[in-house]
Amino acid sequence: MDMQELKDIIRLLKEEGLTEITVSDGDQRVTVKRLLHAPIQHNHLSSIPKVATQPLPDEMPEREFHLTAPLVGTFYRRPSPEDDPFVAVGAVVQAGDTVCIIEAMKVMNEIKAEAPGTVRQALLDDGAVVEFGQPLFVFEKL
Repeated sequence: MDMQELKDIIRLLKEEGLTEITVSDGDQRVTVKRLLHAPIQHNHLSSIPKVATQPLPDEMPEREFHLTAPLVGTFYRRPSPEDDPFVAVGAVVQAGDTVCIIEAMKVMNEIKAEAPGTVRQALLDDGAVVEFGQPLFVFEKL
């Protein structure tokens, strides 16, 4: 399943007001869920995964844009712990270049740049839990 198919499934989920959808194609099966309300707070704060994020400015300059998470999962900047990150701050990317991976349901989903730009800021650290629509990178338009 490619990213466009996944985005189409997520769009269908929202448009139809669904909270969960499962799509099967041969031996591939994907389930997408969304929360309609805030998650329940736990009393045991130590059991909640820590999300390392950097604040996103309230207003993005006109020449900047951000790439957001197309699904919920675990964020990785590099293909494996021994490898260099897919992109570093200052790197120029083209539309379609892989910039990170989000692991969801034990599937590694390559996240690709949607437009050409220069990486200005990586907003998450490896292993961070990401939500749908959460900003991942800040880019400057080319």
